[in-house]
Amino acid sequence: MATHEHASFDSEIIKQSLAAAKAHSDELHASLAPGAMELTDGAMMIGAQCISVTVKNHKVCINLPLGIGSKCFTVPAWVPEGTAVQACLDICTKWGIPCGVQVTLSVAGKLILKKSFGCSC
Repeated sequence: MATHEHASFDSEIIKQSLAAAKAHSDELHASLAPGAMELTDGAMMIGAQCISVTVKNHKVCINLPLGIGSKCFTVPAWVPEGTAVQACLDICTKWGIPCGVQVTLSVAGKLILKKSFGCSC
């Protein structure tokens, strides 16, 4: 069985994205008039980072934050071995609290996969 190298996103960039989501939530709460009915469910997706990952054995493997762990994604057969895939991480939050992530994989600007883990935004 082949082993896969798992690419990782920068933890400092993830922290900065989470801080921005919390700041947005705090600002939203502060701007609401007392007793005002909110017109939002508090869900927000914030971009964290895009990295380049190489296709090996028709898979792209990535370490995901927030305790989700390592995941491998099978890419379509038309994507050749050794191709550089852009893997982007977006973080889903509810009222500034992280509750999931979304991963998108693209080749030459063409989306080839989108997968969410945890809550959706």
